[in-house]
Amino acid sequence: MSQQTASAAAIKTVDTSAEGSTAGEYLTFRLGDEEYGIDILKVQEIRGYDAITQISNAPDFIKGVVNLRGTIVPIVDMRIKFRLGNATYDQFTVVIILNVGIRIVGIVVDGVSDVLSLTHDQLRPTPGLGSVIDTEFITGLGTVADRMLILVDIEKLMNSASMGLLEEC
Repeated sequence: MSQQTASAAAIKTVDTSAEGSTAGEYLTFRLGDEEYGIDILKVQEIRGYDAITQISNAPDFIKGVVNLRGTIVPIVDMRIKFRLGNATYDQFTVVIILNVGIRIVGIVVDGVSDVLSLTHDQLRPTPGLGSVIDTEFITGLGTVADRMLILVDIEKLMNSASMGLLEEC
């Protein structure tokens, strides 16, 4: 195996295609009736939905914080953030712990599906929806058999000013 091939295999991604979608491995999760995908390399762990300490005056999509082995981790409910209706918590609800930049953040989702490897042939650019829908954090769509995945740039989303998770410098 050449050094270039070995390097590409080690990071499990290849060149970007149109609209910033990258072929590679994605953790898929459900929010309502839709399925989303995030770069597996951003995922630290998956935990069951457990007790969360609420923080007063936090935006409604920030459920609170948890103490994860000595690190205080903010927890974001993605159903509320994406305005997908009322969030219900059941035995399938999970928290995905992410490493985004220098920060650890948890996201609450309705359930985790699986890890999928997507090739360039399975990636589609984000459809042009004008100003009707904010697609700033959607990098594209993935197609697997009859499934359509909405691919999210989770690092860009979590580091955005609208999340309020960044400290001002």
